[in-house]
Amino acid sequence: MPNRLAAEKSPYLRQHADNPVAWLPWGDEALAKARAEGKPVFLSIGYSTCHWCHVMAHESFEDAGVAEILNRDFVPVKVDREERPDLDRVYMTYVQHTTGHGGWPMSVWLTPEGKPFYGGTYFPKDDRHGRPGFITLLNTIALHWQQQRPKIEHGAEEVVQALKRYASEGPPQEERAPDASKPLHEEAGEAFERGFQYFYESHDARWGGFGGAPKFPRASILDFLLRSAVLQGVDSDLGQEAIGMTATTLQRMIEGGLHDVIGGGFHRYSVDEQWHVPHFEKMLYDQALIAMNLLEAQQATGLPVFGWVARGVFDYVGRDLTSPQGGFYSAEDADSATPEPSRSDKDQRSSDKQPEHAEGAFYVWTKPELEAVLGADAEFFCAHYDVKPEGNVAHDPHGEFGGKNVLRQLRPLARTAEQFKLPVADAEQKLLACLEKLRAIRAKRPRPHLDDKILTAWNGLMISALARGAQVLGEPERLAAATRAAEFIQRELYAATSGLLYRSWREGRSSIPGFAEDYAHLIQGLLDLYEAGFELRWLQWAEQLQAKMDELFWDPELGGYFNSRADDSALIVRLKEDYDGAEPAANSVAALNLIRLDWMLGGGGEAALTRGGGSPPPSYRERALQTIEAFRPRWSRLPQALPQMLGAVELALTEPRTVVLAGDPRSPGFGAIAAVLHAKLGPRRALLCADAGSGQVWLSAKRPYLAEMKPVDGKVTAYLCENFACQAPVTDAAALRQLLGPG
Repeated sequence: MPNRLAAEKSPYLRQHADNPVAWLPWGDEALAKARAEGKPVFLSIGYSTCHWCHVMAHESFEDAGVAEILNRDFVPVKVDREERPDLDRVYMTYVQHTTGHGGWPMSVWLTPEGKPFYGGTYFPKDDRHGRPGFITLLNTIALHWQQQRPKIEHGAEEVVQALKRYASEGPPQEERAPDASKPLHEEAGEAFERGFQYFYESHDARWGGFGGAPKFPRASILDFLLRSAVLQGVDSDLGQEAIGMTATTLQRMIEGGLHDVIGGGFHRYSVDEQWHVPHFEKMLYDQALIAMNLLEAQQATGLPVFGWVARGVFDYVGRDLTSPQGGFYSAEDADSATPEPSRSDKDQRSSDKQPEHAEGAFYVWTKPELEAVLGADAEFFCAHYDVKPEGNVAHDPHGEFGGKNVLRQLRPLARTAEQFKLPVADAEQKLLACLEKLRAIRAKRPRPHLDDKILTAWNGLMISALARGAQVLGEPERLAAATRAAEFIQRELYAATSGLLYRSWREGRSSIPGFAEDYAHLIQGLLDLYEAGFELRWLQWAEQLQAKMDELFWDPELGGYFNSRADDSALIVRLKEDYDGAEPAANSVAALNLIRLDWMLGGGGEAALTRGGGSPPPSYRERALQTIEAFRPRWSRLPQALPQMLGAVELALTEPRTVVLAGDPRSPGFGAIAAVLHAKLGPRRALLCADAGSGQVWLSAKRPYLAEMKPVDGKVTAYLCENFACQAPVTDAAALRQLLGPG
């Protein structure tokens, strides 16, 4: 009989609906039950495409003996970390501080008040190698709870107080910068230098990336390196070094198994230093962030390969991660069913036998499989992608990839063409034909599980990527996809009457209000969407959302934005994210948004004043500076922790840079002028459109100088404004290119 999770919308929670564990969703009911029964809460946090979450579920949560203990001695609660990032960060902070590491599944034991007293990640069911398994741990914790409950609760209260001190005071004093009175520009300059030096020293010159195995894509590092190149000059020695590290990292990611060369897109991370063997789940946020890195790499290097791969990412998202309504799904699983070769497709579909699942089953190939599909071209293909009869996975500790190959490119196509005595152009066509055949055959395999919930924050990131793709690649279909997604979010995940965003949508809107990251990432997406298509509605909505974000999440005492709202009584502490990890922190993105809004609109307090406020609230620029200062102890001492925030620091120390395009965005000449702005890597600029209509009237009310900007001689005209002065207007692409200077 299904448990209470059957009524939830989250795919992750529904995966556990048939467990014998009497799971409850997070909320007041679960905590009230724990208080009434005097039991601790067992909190399990994961997500639907998490490989080790599946392992622990099969080993423990589907086991009747484990369920008996959990149901008898605990109140078991399941949380989807993607639905509740606020809870995940609170308890992950606890687990990381007490164990030195983190990850998912996360297992935390709480008092009935939600205060943690023990935690970890994955626990095997049985004792192994002298370490207690999950059953032993459950029995031990239950016994200690019965015998030492007051002591446990006292310790848990101390944990909560420590978390609150961390939230209100920031890092311990020894982590703080030695001279808090140092001017911001001096501190920023030193942080940029030390951040660059850190990444330079940790860069893997052979395989790209930073540090050793496992290797994770971390887009904010590459963004920081490219900003450093622009600051120093892209042709300077340091600029070329920064671009080189970025290009090498992306090129090795593209060539390795991290990149799905057949279907497009990127997997979550690589277990080895060579980007060869990935954890095979595909996350929407990785597609968005890596695509943005690729687009900037093309601007920086002029190499079309980065644009080609970005197109592949967009095509994958459009084909496999886009809902009929236009929103973007969250992820695809690492695991999938392994078809039995001895049975026909019809037999497999009709069989009652539950198919076995394996990590990467959808993506890996045996050499005989490739030979059967490709025939005479198989030798050529296998030579190029390092395919071996015994399999090409050298490090296989779990014995999952015997005889299997994860496609990777270890040499340029020119060498393969030379080996097979082909012109490079012919070799390229042959390779593309092989990939197309394999794509069609692979499509018949059992697909990985699709997590089809739609998250506001991750959709905001993808809207940004597609909008920038439309600019850099000159492909209007990318702008159309971004627009559909923004319209979906506005229609389904936004309450216009209250101005509130909601976190997720699946079979309807969830009841979970949006978090700071939802507002920050969506505002960024809307600003990018406006600059790509100049539809005023997106800029206006970004302004409204920024006002709501300020209202809900701003810390008036210390500055910066809390992750969560103040009205969640079950949350033991409000934290601020201070690490640009797999996704950039909400505060880093918000600081960048605020500077951009200042350059575009000025002010920033008008919306709050119309609601009846007293003294004027901080302007956009003031809030950006207060956010930067709130995190100064962190980025000044550990710049590698907040590389995206350093990008905001750079903008805050720069005089406003804007380009105003006067004319109709739909006119033929408009695109040619706009394309010049995106051809090369250069300093960040805000883009505005003086359309001689209602849009220009609205913008001129905020930026009066825009009122006089008009097309010259009936031609689309560009006005370049920097350092509070505008250059003479230009009306053709060549003149604008000369005005912008070397990029």
